[in-house]
Amino acid sequence: MAVGLMDIKGQYAELQDRIEAAVLAVLRSGRVILGPNVKGFEDEAAAFLGTTGAVGVANGTDGLTIALRALDVGPGDEVITVPFTFYATPEAIAQTGARPVFVDILPDTLTMDPAAVEAAVTSRTRAIMPVDLFGLPCAADAIDAVAKAHGLAVIEDACQAWGATYDGRRAGGLGDLGVFSFFPTKNLGGFGDGGLVTGHSEALVQRVRELRFHGSKDKKTFTDIGFNSRLDEVQAAILRLELEVIDEWNGRRALVAEWYDELLPDEVVRPAVPDRLTHVYHLYVLPHPRRDDIAAHSTDRQVDCAAYYTTPAHLQPAFADLGHKAGDLPNPDEAAATNLALPMHPNLTRGQVAEVAAAVAAGLA
Repeated sequence: MAVGLMDIKGQYAELQDRIEAAVLAVLRSGRVILGPNVKGFEDEAAAFLGTTGAVGVANGTDGLTIALRALDVGPGDEVITVPFTFYATPEAIAQTGARPVFVDILPDTLTMDPAAVEAAVTSRTRAIMPVDLFGLPCAADAIDAVAKAHGLAVIEDACQAWGATYDGRRAGGLGDLGVFSFFPTKNLGGFGDGGLVTGHSEALVQRVRELRFHGSKDKKTFTDIGFNSRLDEVQAAILRLELEVIDEWNGRRALVAEWYDELLPDEVVRPAVPDRLTHVYHLYVLPHPRRDDIAAHSTDRQVDCAAYYTTPAHLQPAFADLGHKAGDLPNPDEAAATNLALPMHPNLTRGQVAEVAAAVAAGLA
C-alpha cells in the first residue's frame, strides 16, 4: 500500500462540502479582493495567535519582504538568519537590498543558535530572522535577549509552524513581526498561494497593511513604494474553515509522531522537542548518515520521503558573493547531508506508520 508524504486531497475531503459552499458564496458575492472573508480571517487569526493584528498577503515570501520593509530594513543593513531553511528566507532579505548574515544552527533542533547570533552582530545589523523549522519554534527567549541587548528587531519566519507554541505563546507571535505561508502543503494550507504578517504593535501592523497595497492608507494617496500583495477572498474563506479544525489536525499529527517515536528502529534519532515547546510536525524529519539507503528502500516499498535543503542557502549560487564555502557552518552542512522527512499528515493510520517504520528498518539492515 502506497504511503504519501502529504495528503492534501484527504484533508480537503474532510471539509469538502463546507469549502465548496464557501467558495461558491464568494463567487456569487462579487467581492473577491479584500472583502469580508479576508477581514474575518485576519481578525480570527490574530485572536488565535494572540497578536494585536494580522495582515493577509499574497504569499509567505512577500510577507517576509514586507515585514522587513515595515521595519525600514534596506541597503547597507545586515539581517542575521539561518541557511538551513527554504530559500525564500534569505531571498526576502536580499530583496530589500540588505545583506543576509548566515549563522549556525543548533545540532538537535536545527533552529537558530542564539550564541552564534550574538557573535554575528555588527554595527550594520538591523534585525534577526529566525526560522521555526519543520513545525518547531526557534529558541525565542534567547534570541530575543540578544535582540534587546543590541536594539534589534526580530522577524519570526513561522511559515512552517502554525499552532506551535513556545512557553504557551503561539508561533508567529514570538517576535516583533511574524510571517506565515499558506502554501497548500502547510498545516494550515490554502488551495493556492497565501500568507500572513502578524504583529504586536498597532503601528507596525498598520505599516504592513499600507505596504501590501502599494504604500497607501486610502487607495488614493501613496506615501511609499509598496507592493501589490493581497490574500484573496477565496483563500481567506477556505482558511477560515481550516482554522476551526487546525488544533484537531495538529493533534492528529502529534499522535502520528508518537507512533513514529514508538515504532522506528532504536538507532534512529527522533525529532528533538525541548521543554516548554510544542511541535506541530509540519514535517517529521530524522537525521541519518545512511539517508540515501533509507530513501531507496522506502521508494521500493511505495513509501514517499524527501530530503530538504540539500544545498543550504549560504552555498547557493545566488549568494556566492558572500564567500561561503562548505564547512564554514558545520551544522547546516550536516543537516543537509543527513535529513529525511517521512510521511506526515493528519490522516495517517498506525498501520501506515508501521509500514514506514519497516521501510526505514529495511534501509538500515
